[in-house]
Amino acid sequence: MNTGHMPRTLLVTANPDPRSLTHHVSARLQSALHPLPVEVADLHQEQFDPRFNPADRRAYHEGGDYPSDVVREHRRLEQATDVVLIFPVYWWSMPALLKGWIDRVFVNGWAFEYSADSGLRPKLQQLTTHLLPVAASDPGLFERHGYEKALRTQIEHGIVDYCGSRRGATAFIYESELPSPEATAEKVERAVSMISTAVRAPAPR
Repeated sequence: MNTGHMPRTLLVTANPDPRSLTHHVSARLQSALHPLPVEVADLHQEQFDPRFNPADRRAYHEGGDYPSDVVREHRRLEQATDVVLIFPVYWWSMPALLKGWIDRVFVNGWAFEYSADSGLRPKLQQLTTHLLPVAASDPGLFERHGYEKALRTQIEHGIVDYCGSRRGATAFIYESELPSPEATAEKVERAVSMISTAVRAPAPR
């Protein structure tokens, strides 16, 4: 992992439409982080294969010999101090493309080590993970049904904490399909400001 003092951020997007709000948010965040180094991983454009295949299963159990496309993602993350997952909320969770990226990339032997003898040993302590979900529904609906808590528990606790990564900022953009461009722009700028401020904050020692 990048242990330097200057933040280096990896923005990960999972939306097939380059004109989507997801990609707009990614571009705004990249601009807000300038002049800090930023890399964008557009999983759809890069045609990342999210399917967990037999080679992935072998690598998971043996903790090595990862497929070449997974190794590429490992190298990206190893160069980063921060990763931001920017994604539309599908069925109160992340898109299958992003879930498959996590399934294949955050694996045993790299993101963590687990064995019956020694138990769990997280390995991503030098990485801070931020979340930027883009949701069509309003915050009241998420609150009433516990959808935000469920999504945050799944990702923040079930993935980020499990791998030992630091929790960064989580900034929902609600009501992303409002007919008012001004209202949407305000929500985007608020979320971008929250994430960029968190990335620029000194990492805890």
